[in-house]
Amino acid sequence: MAQPENIPLEIDCKSVKAKLDANVDFLLMDCREADEYEKVHIKSAKLVPMSVVQDRLKDLRPYQEKEIVVHCHHGGRSLKVTHWLRGQGFANVKSMAGGIDQWAIEIDPKLPRY
Repeated sequence: MAQPENIPLEIDCKSVKAKLDANVDFLLMDCREADEYEKVHIKSAKLVPMSVVQDRLKDLRPYQEKEIVVHCHHGGRSLKVTHWLRGQGFANVKSMAGGIDQWAIEIDPKLPRY
């Protein structure tokens, strides 16, 4: 199992897009709230709001040995969730730097920004 101290805390949008395009088996987790998700989201992302992540931990257990990339609006909340999940024994968790806002700039400019 990978050790958290050997895994970077963040990953850039282009690397996440490359993983999606290559069908890499990982969880893309959106930790924003439902109203934000409804405004704009990445199609393959699973919504697990930061406000309920503690209650949904058992839903995430199947991904404990897999890679998880967490994103939010700009990257602040996802970094907090990344640290928290690592503390719960999820070693391979990263925050997507810049969040969905950066994704809309670099990857999919058709997505609305807020």
